[in-house]
Amino acid sequence: MQKLIVALCLSGAAAYVAPVAPSAGSKLAASKDEVVALAEANPDFLGKAIGFWDPLGALDTNFWGLGNEGTIGYLRHAEIKHGRVAMAGFVGYCLHANGIQFPIHIPGDYSTKSPAELWDQVPESGKWQIILFVGFLEFFSESGANGAHYTKGGKPG
Repeated sequence: MQKLIVALCLSGAAAYVAPVAPSAGSKLAASKDEVVALAEANPDFLGKAIGFWDPLGALDTNFWGLGNEGTIGYLRHAEIKHGRVAMAGFVGYCLHANGIQFPIHIPGDYSTKSPAELWDQVPESGKWQIILFVGFLEFFSESGANGAHYTKGGKPG
């Protein structure tokens, strides 16, 4: 019983230990062989039926001289980013289509318009603000300010 109490008391101490930073030699980008092995090890039905499937040969390409691992990092990051944008757009479309609005009323008639008509209603200056803000976020993520760049071994996403 005493050992159990001591073990429970010490188990919470791990929460106060700083995480170990990855060493400079650690590699987060995958090689083509690692991607093929991951696809073939997929336990679901589609993974077993298809295995590794790359009809366009994307893993054999070399984007901007990054090499094979840099290209895989680029493709992973692009897939994650575009997936997030698509999910956010879908949720926004569904919310508006079901009549859910922000609690703060923004002037205008939003009840009878489709999401596409609402986008047309936004003034040009508002559209430019959205585009420039997203461009700033893209520039910041590409600058590598938050760690190693995803094409050079950093974590994509």
